[in-house]
Amino acid sequence: MQEILEEILNYLKGIWIKRRYIIISTWLICPLGWYYVSAMPNVYKSQAKVYVDTQSLLRPLLRGLTVETNPNTQIRLMLRTLLTRPNLEKIARMTDLDVQATNDAAYQGIINSLKSRIKVSRGGRENIYTISIHDKNPEMAKDIVQSVLTIFIENTLGETRSDSDSAQKFLDKQIKEYESRLLASEARLTDYKQRYSDILPQSGGYYGKLSNNKGKLKAIKLEILENKTKLASAQKQLTQNMSDGSQGDNKIKTDSSIRTTFDNRINGLELSLDKLKVRFTENHPEVKLLTERLSVLQKQRINEIKKYLTSNSEGNSVYSKNPVIQDIQIQVHQLESLIASLTVRANNYQNQIAALEARIHTIPEIEAELVALNRDYGMIKGKYNTLVSRKDTAQFAQIANETTDKIQFRVLDAPRVASKPSGPARFLYFGVVAFFGVVVGIGLSLLFSLLNPVAVSSSQLSKATGIPVFGIVSANENLGLQKWNKRKTLIFISSNLLLFGILMVFVSYFLFPDAIQEPLKRIF
Repeated sequence: MQEILEEILNYLKGIWIKRRYIIISTWLICPLGWYYVSAMPNVYKSQAKVYVDTQSLLRPLLRGLTVETNPNTQIRLMLRTLLTRPNLEKIARMTDLDVQATNDAAYQGIINSLKSRIKVSRGGRENIYTISIHDKNPEMAKDIVQSVLTIFIENTLGETRSDSDSAQKFLDKQIKEYESRLLASEARLTDYKQRYSDILPQSGGYYGKLSNNKGKLKAIKLEILENKTKLASAQKQLTQNMSDGSQGDNKIKTDSSIRTTFDNRINGLELSLDKLKVRFTENHPEVKLLTERLSVLQKQRINEIKKYLTSNSEGNSVYSKNPVIQDIQIQVHQLESLIASLTVRANNYQNQIAALEARIHTIPEIEAELVALNRDYGMIKGKYNTLVSRKDTAQFAQIANETTDKIQFRVLDAPRVASKPSGPARFLYFGVVAFFGVVVGIGLSLLFSLLNPVAVSSSQLSKATGIPVFGIVSANENLGLQKWNKRKTLIFISSNLLLFGILMVFVSYFLFPDAIQEPLKRIF
């Protein structure tokens, strides 16, 4: 560690011996650098602060009724696209910067300069945005910031209306397209149903109708079998009663033993007539009315019996006078008629089943095509209804946007013309130039001390020669070395003080512009 410290100390002593290079470098670099910094043109800053209010009172009221968009997302998108080329070209036209361009390269340079110099930043969590720019002309800086602010507000508000118009146009176009597709689908479906109206089942499909007809045919056959069994039993009973009745009393007193369709109504009227006769006389209107109706029904009953007996006598059927046998004969006739009608129905169902089975390869294909047509029609109709509903929602949202703005802009700090320059940071540049000059001088001094070394200590001399040093002899004052070293030190200090004075002149010139710059401007 001690050796390292001695080595560093030796380097510092070597730099001090070659300190004239520090003087040379500082005088060559610092005055020129300070003059260049002082000659740099002034830069003026203009900025504007705007607050974007996205808390509209209509948002909670219109929730669920309109298409709701996130205004914060829209603002972030507009900020990202604010410095795109179309907007930068618009800013150049608004501030007449495009007039200064004489060719395409100059115009491109103006656009690139605007893009690099315009700064848009957000302050904290609040929607407060700062737009700023530095320019040599304070009026131009203010105009540029005002143009950016105008474009930002107009594009954000106009984007909402543009989105609404675009959505309306898109929905109108889609509705017209789906309406034409819906009409075409309806025409195809109607034509298909008309073409196969005699083949297509009304409900249940082909296999459902075939299964239904088979079930009905099976039920009718079972009913025919049951009635045939009843008929055989009645015919057997009739045969037995007829043989028994030929030996006994086969007389019939009146026709009342034969049952007709009018018996129940006649019995009811007779019961009602008996009740009325208890309360009223024969001349009472209700009694007369019921008597007339009863007489008409009795005549109709007699005619029915005569017609029935005549039809059966024509069919070579001999009816017994015995009421029991007559009932069995009537039952036999009714069962025969019922079996005949059921047989007709069974044959009809059998024919339908045969017709359906004959088309077993045709009808399912037709039904499948019909299902496909219905499916396409349903899908197109559903999308059409959805588009119509969305259009109503979009129109409602557009009306809401036209009546009030979801996003409101409040300019907190309008752009102004700067009265004092904001740059460049000359004082910092002065210090950087001075530091650079000193560092270059120290580097040159160290370099020349290494190229042309001077022993500054006994240990360094011993290392360089390899010969041990036993003593040190100080220089005599008569040689003048001490005076010469003092003179060089005074020159070094005076040089630095003079440079520092020059630096203070430059600093004072810009630190007190009213006291120094204004008088000089009046003189020169």
